[in-house]
Amino acid sequence: MAGSYPDYTGITGRSVVGTKNINASINALLIGFSLVLAFMMIYYGGGGIMSVIALFLNIFFIFGALASFGTVLTLPGIAGIVLTIGMAVDANVVIFERIKEELREGKALKVAINDGFNNSYSAIIDANITTFLVAMILNYFGLGPIKGFAVVLMIGVVSSVFTAVLVGRTLIEWWTDKNRNVSFWTSATKNAFANLNIDWMGKRKLAYVVSGTLLVVSIAAIVIRGFEFGVDFKGGYSYNVEFERGTSVTTESFRNALSNTLQGSSLVVKAVDTENTFNLVTDYLVNSTDSTAADQVMEKIFESANAVAGGNLVLEAFRDANGTGTHVTSSSKVGPTIADDIQKSAIWASIFSLLVIFLYILIRFGRGVGKAQIAYPIGAVGALFHDVTIVLGAFALLHGFLPFSLEIDQAFIAAILTVIGYSINDTVIVFDRVREYLNQYTSRSKNEVLNLAINSTFSRTINTSLTTLVVIVILFVFGGASIKGFAFALLIGIFVGTYSSIFIATPIMSEVMGDMRPQVVAKTDNKKAFSKLTQKVKIRSRYLNFAFLPSDLRAIGMN
Repeated sequence: MAGSYPDYTGITGRSVVGTKNINASINALLIGFSLVLAFMMIYYGGGGIMSVIALFLNIFFIFGALASFGTVLTLPGIAGIVLTIGMAVDANVVIFERIKEELREGKALKVAINDGFNNSYSAIIDANITTFLVAMILNYFGLGPIKGFAVVLMIGVVSSVFTAVLVGRTLIEWWTDKNRNVSFWTSATKNAFANLNIDWMGKRKLAYVVSGTLLVVSIAAIVIRGFEFGVDFKGGYSYNVEFERGTSVTTESFRNALSNTLQGSSLVVKAVDTENTFNLVTDYLVNSTDSTAADQVMEKIFESANAVAGGNLVLEAFRDANGTGTHVTSSSKVGPTIADDIQKSAIWASIFSLLVIFLYILIRFGRGVGKAQIAYPIGAVGALFHDVTIVLGAFALLHGFLPFSLEIDQAFIAAILTVIGYSINDTVIVFDRVREYLNQYTSRSKNEVLNLAINSTFSRTINTSLTTLVVIVILFVFGGASIKGFAFALLIGIFVGTYSSIFIATPIMSEVMGDMRPQVVAKTDNKKAFSKLTQKVKIRSRYLNFAFLPSDLRAIGMN
Protein backbone atom coordinates (compact mmCIF):
# COMPACT_ATOMS: atom_id res chain seq x y z
CA MET A 1 0.00 0.00 0.00
CA ALA A 2 1.33 3.46 -0.92
CA GLY A 3 2.50 5.36 2.08
CA SER A 4 3.56 2.38 4.17
CA TYR A 5 6.86 0.62 4.09
CA PRO A 6 6.60 -2.70 2.23
CA ASP A 7 7.12 -6.05 3.85
CA TYR A 8 9.91 -7.36 1.62
CA THR A 9 11.06 -10.91 1.07
CA GLY A 10 14.06 -12.22 -0.80
CA ILE A 11 11.95 -13.92 -3.46
CA THR A 12 9.55 -11.22 -4.50
CA GLY A 13 10.10 -7.56 -5.20
CA ARG A 14 7.77 -4.73 -4.27
CA SER A 15 7.89 -0.98 -4.53
CA VAL A 16 6.33 2.06 -2.96
CA VAL A 17 5.82 5.18 -5.02
CA GLY A 18 4.55 8.08 -2.98
CA THR A 19 1.11 9.50 -3.63
CA LYS A 20 2.81 12.79 -4.50
CA ASN A 21 4.57 11.19 -7.49
CA ILE A 22 1.50 9.29 -8.69
CA ASN A 23 -0.77 12.34 -8.26
CA ALA A 24 1.69 14.57 -10.11
CA SER A 25 1.77 12.09 -12.97
CA ILE A 26 -2.02 11.74 -13.09
CA ASN A 27 -2.49 15.53 -12.96
CA ALA A 28 0.00 15.91 -15.82
CA LEU A 29 -1.89 13.23 -17.74
CA LEU A 30 -5.18 15.09 -17.23
CA ILE A 31 -3.65 18.39 -18.39
CA GLY A 32 -2.26 16.70 -21.50
CA PHE A 33 -5.58 14.96 -22.16
CA SER A 34 -7.42 18.29 -21.90
CA LEU A 35 -5.08 19.85 -24.45
CA VAL A 36 -5.65 16.91 -26.80
CA LEU A 37 -9.42 17.34 -26.52
CA ALA A 38 -9.07 21.06 -27.27
CA PHE A 39 -6.95 20.26 -30.33
CA MET A 40 -9.52 17.78 -31.66
CA MET A 41 -12.31 20.36 -31.41
CA ILE A 42 -10.22 23.15 -32.94
CA TYR A 43 -8.89 21.02 -35.81
CA TYR A 44 -11.93 18.88 -36.65
CA GLY A 45 -14.81 21.17 -35.68
CA GLY A 46 -18.12 19.38 -35.08
CA GLY A 47 -16.58 15.97 -35.70
CA GLY A 48 -13.97 16.81 -33.08
CA ILE A 49 -16.71 17.52 -30.55
CA MET A 50 -18.24 14.11 -31.27
CA SER A 51 -14.81 12.51 -30.78
CA VAL A 52 -14.40 14.27 -27.43
CA ILE A 53 -17.61 12.63 -26.20
CA ALA A 54 -16.33 9.24 -27.39
CA LEU A 55 -12.89 9.84 -25.79
CA PHE A 56 -14.47 10.74 -22.44
CA LEU A 57 -16.49 7.54 -22.64
CA ASN A 58 -13.31 5.64 -23.49
CA ILE A 59 -11.51 6.93 -20.38
CA PHE A 60 -14.61 6.18 -18.28
CA PHE A 61 -14.65 2.58 -19.55
CA ILE A 62 -10.93 2.11 -18.92
CA PHE A 63 -10.97 3.39 -15.33
CA GLY A 64 -14.22 1.54 -14.66
CA ALA A 65 -12.68 -1.72 -15.85
CA LEU A 66 -9.50 -1.13 -13.84
CA ALA A 67 -11.55 -0.39 -10.72
CA SER A 68 -13.67 -3.52 -11.18
CA PHE A 69 -10.51 -5.63 -11.51
CA GLY A 70 -8.99 -3.97 -8.42
CA THR A 71 -5.98 -2.87 -10.47
CA VAL A 72 -3.45 -0.62 -8.69
CA LEU A 73 -2.30 2.24 -10.92
CA THR A 74 1.50 2.15 -11.35
CA LEU A 75 3.88 4.08 -13.59
CA PRO A 76 3.77 1.33 -16.25
CA GLY A 77 -0.03 1.45 -15.90
CA ILE A 78 0.09 5.17 -16.67
CA ALA A 79 2.19 4.22 -19.71
CA GLY A 80 -0.63 1.98 -20.87
CA ILE A 81 -3.13 4.81 -20.48
CA VAL A 82 -0.88 7.17 -22.46
CA LEU A 83 -0.66 4.65 -25.32
CA THR A 84 -4.40 4.02 -25.12
CA ILE A 85 -5.19 7.74 -25.39
CA GLY A 86 -2.84 7.96 -28.35
CA MET A 87 -4.52 5.02 -30.09
CA ALA A 88 -8.03 6.29 -29.34
CA VAL A 89 -7.19 9.69 -30.81
CA ASP A 90 -5.50 7.95 -33.73
CA ALA A 91 -8.63 5.95 -34.57
CA ASN A 92 -10.70 9.14 -34.66
CA VAL A 93 -8.06 10.94 -36.73
CA VAL A 94 -7.91 8.06 -39.25
CA ILE A 95 -11.71 8.13 -39.64
CA PHE A 96 -11.99 11.92 -39.90
CA GLU A 97 -9.15 12.24 -42.39
CA ARG A 98 -10.79 9.56 -44.54
CA ILE A 99 -14.15 11.36 -44.37
CA LYS A 100 -12.41 14.58 -45.43
CA GLU A 101 -10.93 12.76 -48.44
CA GLU A 102 -14.38 11.51 -49.41
CA LEU A 103 -15.84 15.02 -49.07
CA ARG A 104 -13.08 16.50 -51.24
CA GLU A 105 -14.08 14.01 -53.94
CA GLY A 106 -17.48 15.71 -54.02
CA LYS A 107 -19.54 13.11 -52.15
CA ALA A 108 -22.61 14.08 -50.15
CA LEU A 109 -22.10 14.35 -46.38
CA LYS A 110 -23.92 11.13 -45.40
CA VAL A 111 -22.26 9.15 -48.18
CA ALA A 112 -18.83 10.54 -47.22
CA ILE A 113 -19.39 9.62 -43.57
CA ASN A 114 -20.48 6.09 -44.48
CA ASP A 115 -17.57 5.55 -46.88
CA GLY A 116 -15.12 7.23 -44.53
CA PHE A 117 -15.95 4.84 -41.69
CA ASN A 118 -16.05 1.76 -43.93
CA ASN A 119 -12.74 2.62 -45.58
CA SER A 120 -11.09 3.13 -42.18
CA TYR A 121 -11.97 -0.24 -40.65
CA SER A 122 -9.11 -2.21 -42.15
CA ALA A 123 -6.40 0.19 -40.92
CA ILE A 124 -7.93 0.58 -37.45
CA ILE A 125 -8.50 -3.15 -36.90
CA ASP A 126 -5.02 -4.15 -38.12
CA ALA A 127 -3.28 -1.49 -36.00
CA ASN A 128 -5.19 -2.41 -32.85
CA ILE A 129 -4.86 -6.17 -33.28
CA THR A 130 -1.06 -5.91 -33.48
CA THR A 131 -1.03 -3.87 -30.26
CA PHE A 132 -3.45 -6.28 -28.55
CA LEU A 133 -1.26 -9.26 -29.48
CA VAL A 134 1.78 -7.53 -27.96
CA ALA A 135 -0.23 -6.85 -24.79
CA MET A 136 -1.23 -10.52 -24.55
CA ILE A 137 2.42 -11.58 -24.76
CA LEU A 138 3.37 -9.07 -22.06
CA ASN A 139 0.58 -10.35 -19.85
CA TYR A 140 1.92 -13.89 -20.25
CA PHE A 141 5.64 -13.19 -19.81
CA GLY A 142 5.56 -10.02 -17.73
CA LEU A 143 5.98 -9.72 -13.99
CA GLY A 144 4.49 -7.24 -11.53
CA PRO A 145 3.94 -3.78 -13.02
CA ILE A 146 4.49 -5.04 -16.57
CA LYS A 147 1.42 -7.25 -16.20
CA GLY A 148 -0.44 -4.13 -15.10
CA PHE A 149 0.72 -2.35 -18.23
CA ALA A 150 -0.50 -5.25 -20.36
CA VAL A 151 -3.92 -5.35 -18.68
CA VAL A 152 -4.41 -1.60 -19.12
CA LEU A 153 -3.35 -1.87 -22.76
CA MET A 154 -5.70 -4.76 -23.56
CA ILE A 155 -8.63 -2.97 -21.94
CA GLY A 156 -7.65 0.23 -23.72
CA VAL A 157 -7.45 -1.37 -27.17
CA VAL A 158 -10.93 -2.89 -26.87
CA SER A 159 -12.38 0.32 -25.42
CA SER A 160 -10.72 2.52 -28.05
CA VAL A 161 -12.06 0.50 -30.98
CA PHE A 162 -15.52 0.34 -29.41
CA THR A 163 -15.79 4.07 -28.71
CA ALA A 164 -14.23 5.27 -31.98
CA VAL A 165 -15.89 2.84 -34.38
CA LEU A 166 -19.23 2.15 -32.69
CA VAL A 167 -19.99 5.05 -30.36
CA GLY A 168 -18.43 7.70 -32.60
CA ARG A 169 -20.32 6.50 -35.67
CA THR A 170 -23.59 6.23 -33.78
CA LEU A 171 -23.28 9.81 -32.51
CA ILE A 172 -22.42 11.24 -35.92
CA GLU A 173 -25.15 9.34 -37.78
CA TRP A 174 -27.71 10.19 -35.10
CA TRP A 175 -26.85 13.85 -35.60
CA THR A 176 -26.94 13.80 -39.41
CA ASP A 177 -30.16 11.73 -39.51
CA LYS A 178 -31.87 14.75 -38.00
CA ASN A 179 -30.77 16.71 -41.09
CA ARG A 180 -28.17 18.57 -39.08
CA ASN A 181 -24.83 19.41 -40.56
CA VAL A 182 -21.54 18.27 -39.00
CA SER A 183 -18.16 19.61 -40.08
CA PHE A 184 -14.84 17.78 -40.06
CA TRP A 185 -12.67 20.86 -40.35
CA THR A 186 -12.57 24.52 -39.46
CA SER A 187 -11.76 27.44 -41.74
CA ALA A 188 -8.14 27.31 -40.57
CA THR A 189 -7.71 23.55 -41.09
CA LYS A 190 -9.90 22.82 -44.12
CA ASN A 191 -7.02 22.51 -46.58
CA ALA A 192 -4.26 21.53 -44.14
CA PHE A 193 -2.01 18.91 -45.78
CA ALA A 194 -4.42 18.65 -48.74
CA ASN A 195 -2.87 17.76 -52.11
CA LEU A 196 0.50 17.13 -50.48
CA ASN A 197 3.09 16.09 -53.08
CA ILE A 198 6.41 15.26 -51.43
CA ASP A 199 8.84 12.78 -52.96
CA TRP A 200 9.48 10.77 -49.79
CA MET A 201 11.02 7.84 -51.63
CA GLY A 202 13.46 10.19 -53.35
CA LYS A 203 14.72 11.22 -49.91
CA ARG A 204 15.19 7.69 -48.64
CA LYS A 205 18.96 7.61 -49.27
CA LEU A 206 19.43 10.71 -47.12
CA ALA A 207 17.27 9.03 -44.47
CA TYR A 208 19.47 5.92 -44.67
CA VAL A 209 22.54 8.08 -43.93
CA VAL A 210 20.83 9.82 -40.98
CA SER A 211 19.47 6.57 -39.54
CA GLY A 212 22.72 4.72 -40.16
CA THR A 213 24.65 7.39 -38.26
CA LEU A 214 22.19 7.28 -35.36
CA LEU A 215 22.37 3.48 -35.23
CA VAL A 216 26.19 3.46 -35.25
CA VAL A 217 26.32 6.05 -32.44
CA SER A 218 23.64 4.16 -30.48
CA ILE A 219 25.34 0.77 -30.78
CA ALA A 220 28.73 2.32 -29.91
CA ALA A 221 27.23 3.95 -26.80
CA ILE A 222 25.64 0.66 -25.75
CA VAL A 223 28.92 -1.24 -26.18
CA ILE A 224 31.25 1.40 -24.71
CA ARG A 225 29.21 3.09 -21.98
CA GLY A 226 26.65 0.40 -21.26
CA PHE A 227 23.50 0.99 -19.25
CA GLU A 228 22.69 2.19 -15.78
CA PHE A 229 20.62 -0.74 -14.57
CA GLY A 230 17.96 -0.07 -12.00
CA VAL A 231 17.25 -2.16 -8.97
CA ASP A 232 14.72 -4.19 -11.00
CA PHE A 233 17.53 -5.68 -13.08
CA LYS A 234 20.44 -5.99 -10.67
CA GLY A 235 18.70 -6.49 -7.34
CA GLY A 236 18.98 -4.36 -4.25
CA TYR A 237 17.22 -1.48 -2.52
CA SER A 238 16.35 1.80 -4.21
CA TYR A 239 15.13 4.95 -2.45
CA ASN A 240 14.28 8.50 -3.42
CA VAL A 241 14.93 10.81 -0.47
CA GLU A 242 13.60 14.37 -0.50
CA PHE A 243 15.13 16.84 1.96
CA GLU A 244 13.11 19.70 3.36
CA ARG A 245 13.55 22.99 1.52
CA GLY A 246 16.28 25.08 3.06
CA THR A 247 18.33 22.06 4.09
CA SER A 248 21.84 22.34 2.67
CA VAL A 249 22.67 18.87 1.36
CA THR A 250 24.91 17.94 -1.57
CA THR A 251 25.25 14.67 -3.41
CA GLU A 252 28.78 14.30 -2.07
CA SER A 253 27.85 14.92 1.58
CA PHE A 254 24.91 12.49 1.43
CA ARG A 255 27.05 9.85 -0.30
CA ASN A 256 29.77 10.17 2.37
CA ALA A 257 27.23 9.78 5.17
CA LEU A 258 25.70 6.71 3.51
CA SER A 259 29.13 5.17 2.91
CA ASN A 260 29.80 5.33 6.65
CA THR A 261 26.54 3.59 7.60
CA LEU A 262 26.23 1.11 4.69
CA GLN A 263 29.78 -0.19 4.87
CA GLY A 264 30.78 -3.15 2.71
CA SER A 265 28.08 -2.60 0.08
CA SER A 266 27.88 -1.07 -3.37
CA LEU A 267 26.30 2.38 -3.37
CA VAL A 268 25.11 4.79 -6.06
CA VAL A 269 23.82 8.24 -5.09
CA LYS A 270 22.67 10.96 -7.49
CA ALA A 271 20.52 14.08 -7.50
CA VAL A 272 17.19 13.73 -9.30
CA ASP A 273 14.46 16.15 -10.36
CA THR A 274 15.27 18.91 -7.87
CA GLU A 275 18.34 19.97 -5.92
CA ASN A 276 16.99 18.55 -2.68
CA THR A 277 15.92 15.09 -3.96
CA PHE A 278 18.38 12.19 -4.21
CA ASN A 279 18.16 8.64 -5.49
CA LEU A 280 20.27 5.96 -3.84
CA VAL A 281 20.70 2.31 -4.76
CA THR A 282 22.47 -0.19 -2.53
CA ASP A 283 22.82 -3.95 -2.23
CA TYR A 284 23.25 -3.71 1.56
CA LEU A 285 21.66 -6.84 3.15
CA VAL A 286 19.91 -7.67 -0.16
CA ASN A 287 20.79 -11.37 0.25
CA SER A 288 19.85 -11.49 3.92
CA THR A 289 17.11 -13.92 4.98
CA ASP A 290 16.45 -11.89 8.12
CA SER A 291 12.82 -10.70 8.10
CA THR A 292 13.93 -7.37 9.56
CA ALA A 293 16.57 -6.69 6.86
CA ALA A 294 14.44 -4.05 5.09
CA ASP A 295 13.85 -2.23 8.38
CA GLN A 296 17.57 -2.32 9.13
CA VAL A 297 18.37 -0.75 5.74
CA MET A 298 15.76 1.95 6.28
CA GLU A 299 17.21 2.74 9.70
CA LYS A 300 20.72 3.06 8.21
CA ILE A 301 19.46 5.47 5.56
CA PHE A 302 17.56 7.43 8.19
CA GLU A 303 20.74 7.64 10.26
CA SER A 304 22.65 9.05 7.27
CA ALA A 305 19.91 11.52 6.31
CA ASN A 306 19.56 12.66 9.90
CA ALA A 307 23.30 13.29 10.10
CA VAL A 308 23.37 15.62 7.09
CA ALA A 309 20.00 17.26 7.88
CA GLY A 310 20.93 18.46 11.35
CA GLY A 311 19.75 15.64 13.62
CA ASN A 312 16.08 16.61 14.04
CA LEU A 313 14.39 13.90 11.97
CA VAL A 314 11.86 11.33 13.21
CA LEU A 315 12.06 7.79 11.79
CA GLU A 316 8.32 7.24 11.33
CA ALA A 317 7.88 10.56 9.52
CA PHE A 318 11.00 9.90 7.44
CA ARG A 319 9.76 6.55 6.13
CA ASP A 320 6.26 7.83 5.22
CA ALA A 321 6.14 8.04 1.40
CA ASN A 322 3.23 10.50 1.60
CA GLY A 323 4.75 12.62 4.33
CA THR A 324 6.19 16.12 4.37
CA GLY A 325 9.58 17.54 5.26
CA THR A 326 12.59 15.27 4.85
CA HIS A 327 11.29 11.83 3.91
CA VAL A 328 11.51 8.86 1.55
CA THR A 329 9.22 9.60 -1.41
CA SER A 330 9.53 6.19 -3.07
CA SER A 331 11.24 2.90 -2.37
CA SER A 332 11.65 -0.53 -3.90
CA LYS A 333 13.48 -3.75 -3.27
CA VAL A 334 14.16 -6.60 -5.65
CA GLY A 335 15.88 -9.77 -4.56
CA PRO A 336 18.46 -11.48 -6.79
CA THR A 337 16.01 -14.19 -7.87
CA ILE A 338 13.29 -11.80 -9.01
CA ALA A 339 15.86 -9.54 -10.70
CA ASP A 340 16.99 -12.47 -12.81
CA ASP A 341 13.38 -13.40 -13.58
CA ILE A 342 12.58 -9.83 -14.63
CA GLN A 343 15.52 -9.77 -17.04
CA LYS A 344 14.49 -13.06 -18.61
CA SER A 345 10.81 -12.11 -18.88
CA ALA A 346 11.70 -8.78 -20.52
CA ILE A 347 13.91 -10.51 -23.10
CA TRP A 348 11.34 -13.20 -23.93
CA ALA A 349 8.50 -10.68 -24.10
CA SER A 350 10.46 -8.52 -26.54
CA ILE A 351 11.46 -11.47 -28.74
CA PHE A 352 7.95 -12.92 -28.93
CA SER A 353 6.40 -9.48 -29.50
CA LEU A 354 8.57 -8.91 -32.57
CA LEU A 355 7.90 -12.46 -33.79
CA VAL A 356 4.12 -12.12 -33.45
CA ILE A 357 4.16 -8.71 -35.16
CA PHE A 358 6.18 -10.21 -38.03
CA LEU A 359 3.79 -13.16 -38.42
CA TYR A 360 0.63 -11.07 -38.20
CA ILE A 361 1.80 -8.57 -40.80
CA LEU A 362 2.95 -11.49 -42.97
CA ILE A 363 -0.57 -12.93 -42.82
CA ARG A 364 -2.38 -9.63 -43.36
CA PHE A 365 -0.07 -7.97 -45.88
CA GLY A 366 1.98 -10.83 -47.31
CA ARG A 367 0.11 -11.23 -50.57
CA GLY A 368 1.95 -12.37 -53.68
CA VAL A 369 4.95 -14.68 -53.83
CA GLY A 370 8.64 -14.55 -53.01
CA LYS A 371 9.96 -11.15 -51.95
CA ALA A 372 6.56 -9.49 -52.15
CA GLN A 373 5.25 -11.83 -49.47
CA ILE A 374 7.82 -10.88 -46.83
CA ALA A 375 8.40 -7.23 -47.80
CA TYR A 376 5.83 -5.75 -45.41
CA PRO A 377 6.83 -7.66 -42.24
CA ILE A 378 10.54 -7.06 -42.88
CA GLY A 379 9.85 -3.34 -43.28
CA ALA A 380 7.81 -3.23 -40.07
CA VAL A 381 10.26 -5.20 -37.91
CA GLY A 382 13.21 -3.31 -39.43
CA ALA A 383 11.62 -0.03 -38.35
CA LEU A 384 10.99 -1.41 -34.84
CA PHE A 385 14.64 -2.49 -34.52
CA HIS A 386 15.65 1.01 -35.64
CA ASP A 387 13.39 2.72 -33.07
CA VAL A 388 14.28 0.51 -30.10
CA THR A 389 18.03 0.68 -30.81
CA ILE A 390 18.01 4.48 -30.92
CA VAL A 391 16.08 4.74 -27.64
CA LEU A 392 18.48 2.28 -25.98
CA GLY A 393 21.43 4.19 -27.43
CA ALA A 394 20.13 7.49 -26.05
CA PHE A 395 19.89 6.00 -22.55
CA ALA A 396 23.39 4.51 -22.83
CA LEU A 397 24.86 7.76 -24.16
CA LEU A 398 23.16 10.25 -21.82
CA HIS A 399 22.94 8.53 -18.43
CA GLY A 400 24.94 10.47 -15.87
CA PHE A 401 24.74 13.70 -17.87
CA LEU A 402 21.06 14.59 -17.43
CA PRO A 403 19.53 15.76 -14.12
CA PHE A 404 17.16 12.79 -13.88
CA SER A 405 17.47 9.02 -13.77
CA LEU A 406 17.97 7.09 -17.00
CA GLU A 407 17.90 3.64 -15.43
CA ILE A 408 16.96 0.47 -17.28
CA ASP A 409 14.12 -0.83 -15.11
CA GLN A 410 10.56 -2.11 -15.47
CA ALA A 411 9.24 1.38 -16.18
CA PHE A 412 11.76 1.68 -19.02
CA ILE A 413 10.69 -1.70 -20.42
CA ALA A 414 7.09 -0.44 -20.36
CA ALA A 415 8.24 2.67 -22.25
CA ILE A 416 10.05 0.57 -24.88
CA LEU A 417 6.98 -1.61 -25.35
CA THR A 418 4.84 1.52 -25.62
CA VAL A 419 7.18 2.74 -28.36
CA ILE A 420 6.86 -0.64 -30.13
CA GLY A 421 3.06 -0.43 -29.91
CA TYR A 422 2.97 3.15 -31.13
CA SER A 423 5.49 2.60 -33.93
CA ILE A 424 3.79 -0.51 -35.30
CA ASN A 425 0.45 1.31 -35.18
CA ASP A 426 1.97 4.14 -37.23
CA THR A 427 3.54 1.73 -39.71
CA VAL A 428 0.41 -0.39 -40.20
CA ILE A 429 -1.67 2.71 -41.02
CA VAL A 430 0.80 3.63 -43.78
CA PHE A 431 1.10 0.03 -45.01
CA ASP A 432 -2.67 -0.31 -45.22
CA ARG A 433 -2.83 2.68 -47.56
CA VAL A 434 0.16 1.37 -49.54
CA ARG A 435 -1.63 -1.94 -50.04
CA GLU A 436 -4.80 -0.17 -51.13
CA TYR A 437 -3.04 2.10 -53.62
CA LEU A 438 -0.83 -0.63 -55.10
CA ASN A 439 -4.04 -2.43 -56.03
CA GLN A 440 -5.85 0.73 -57.13
CA TYR A 441 -3.17 2.46 -59.21
CA THR A 442 -1.80 -0.48 -61.14
CA SER A 443 -0.55 1.64 -64.04
CA ARG A 444 1.66 3.93 -61.93
CA SER A 445 5.25 3.27 -60.89
CA LYS A 446 5.86 1.74 -57.49
CA ASN A 447 7.61 4.82 -56.05
CA GLU A 448 4.77 7.03 -57.30
CA VAL A 449 2.23 4.90 -55.47
CA LEU A 450 4.32 4.76 -52.28
CA ASN A 451 4.70 8.55 -52.25
CA LEU A 452 0.97 8.94 -52.82
CA ALA A 453 0.21 6.58 -49.92
CA ILE A 454 2.57 8.37 -47.51
CA ASN A 455 1.30 11.82 -48.55
CA SER A 456 -2.33 10.77 -48.11
CA THR A 457 -1.69 9.55 -44.54
CA PHE A 458 0.69 12.38 -43.59
CA SER A 459 -1.99 14.53 -41.93
CA ARG A 460 -3.00 11.56 -39.80
CA THR A 461 0.66 10.85 -38.92
CA ILE A 462 1.35 14.45 -37.87
CA ASN A 463 -1.90 14.93 -35.93
CA THR A 464 -1.57 11.66 -34.01
CA SER A 465 2.10 12.28 -33.22
CA LEU A 466 1.39 15.85 -32.14
CA THR A 467 -1.44 14.92 -29.78
CA THR A 468 0.55 12.06 -28.24
CA LEU A 469 3.68 14.20 -27.84
CA VAL A 470 1.63 16.90 -26.09
CA VAL A 471 0.60 14.38 -23.44
CA ILE A 472 4.17 13.09 -23.05
CA VAL A 473 5.74 16.57 -22.82
CA ILE A 474 3.25 17.57 -20.11
CA LEU A 475 3.98 14.29 -18.31
CA PHE A 476 7.72 14.94 -18.55
CA VAL A 477 7.54 18.56 -17.33
CA PHE A 478 4.91 18.25 -14.61
CA GLY A 479 5.04 14.55 -13.68
CA GLY A 480 6.81 13.27 -10.58
CA ALA A 481 10.53 12.57 -10.34
CA SER A 482 10.00 8.83 -10.76
CA ILE A 483 8.46 9.27 -14.21
CA LYS A 484 11.08 11.55 -15.83
CA GLY A 485 13.16 8.76 -17.38
CA PHE A 486 10.05 6.95 -18.56
CA ALA A 487 8.64 10.08 -20.23
CA PHE A 488 12.04 10.85 -21.78
CA ALA A 489 12.11 7.38 -23.38
CA LEU A 490 8.63 7.96 -24.79
CA LEU A 491 9.58 11.38 -26.18
CA ILE A 492 12.50 9.93 -28.11
CA GLY A 493 10.62 6.79 -29.12
CA ILE A 494 7.50 8.49 -30.45
CA PHE A 495 9.51 11.05 -32.39
CA VAL A 496 11.74 8.36 -33.90
CA GLY A 497 8.75 6.04 -34.47
CA THR A 498 6.95 8.71 -36.48
CA TYR A 499 10.08 9.31 -38.55
CA SER A 500 10.67 5.60 -39.16
CA SER A 501 7.11 4.87 -40.33
CA ILE A 502 7.79 7.23 -43.26
CA PHE A 503 11.53 6.99 -43.91
CA ILE A 504 12.42 3.46 -42.75
CA ALA A 505 9.49 1.02 -42.83
CA THR A 506 8.14 1.89 -46.28
CA PRO A 507 11.56 2.25 -47.99
CA ILE A 508 12.75 -1.08 -46.53
CA MET A 509 9.52 -2.71 -47.71
CA SER A 510 10.11 -1.21 -51.15
CA GLU A 511 13.76 -2.36 -51.30
CA VAL A 512 12.82 -5.93 -50.35
CA MET A 513 9.92 -6.00 -52.81
CA GLY A 514 12.15 -4.82 -55.66
CA ASP A 515 10.38 -4.28 -58.97
CA MET A 516 7.69 -6.82 -58.22
CA ARG A 517 4.10 -5.66 -57.91
CA PRO A 518 2.04 -7.52 -55.32
CA GLN A 519 -0.93 -9.40 -56.67
CA VAL A 520 -4.23 -7.59 -56.38
CA VAL A 521 -5.70 -8.44 -53.01
CA ALA A 522 -7.86 -11.48 -53.45
CA LYS A 523 -11.47 -11.68 -54.44
CA THR A 524 -12.86 -9.35 -51.84
CA ASP A 525 -11.23 -6.14 -50.71
CA ASN A 526 -10.78 -6.00 -46.93
CA LYS A 527 -12.95 -2.95 -46.48
CA LYS A 528 -15.75 -4.30 -48.71
CA ALA A 529 -15.59 -7.66 -46.97
CA PHE A 530 -15.72 -6.01 -43.56
CA SER A 531 -18.70 -3.89 -44.63
CA LYS A 532 -20.46 -6.94 -46.09
CA LEU A 533 -19.71 -8.92 -42.95
CA THR A 534 -21.39 -6.33 -40.74
CA GLN A 535 -24.64 -6.78 -42.65
CA LYS A 536 -25.03 -10.40 -41.52
CA VAL A 537 -25.72 -9.67 -37.88
CA LYS A 538 -27.04 -6.27 -36.92
CA ILE A 539 -27.10 -4.49 -33.60
CA ARG A 540 -30.63 -3.16 -33.11
CA SER A 541 -29.90 0.44 -33.97
CA ARG A 542 -31.15 2.54 -36.86
CA TYR A 543 -27.76 4.27 -36.94
CA LEU A 544 -25.27 1.43 -37.04
CA ASN A 545 -24.78 -2.04 -38.44
CA PHE A 546 -21.76 -3.73 -36.92
CA ALA A 547 -20.95 -7.30 -35.99
CA PHE A 548 -18.33 -10.01 -36.00
CA LEU A 549 -19.03 -13.56 -37.16
CA PRO A 550 -16.13 -15.91 -36.36
CA SER A 551 -17.17 -18.25 -39.16
CA ASP A 552 -16.71 -15.41 -41.65
CA LEU A 553 -13.26 -14.26 -40.56
CA ARG A 554 -11.97 -15.83 -43.74
CA ALA A 555 -13.83 -13.09 -45.64
CA ILE A 556 -11.46 -10.45 -44.35
CA GLY A 557 -8.31 -12.44 -44.85
CA MET A 558 -7.96 -13.84 -41.32
CA ASN A 559 -7.80 -17.47 -42.42
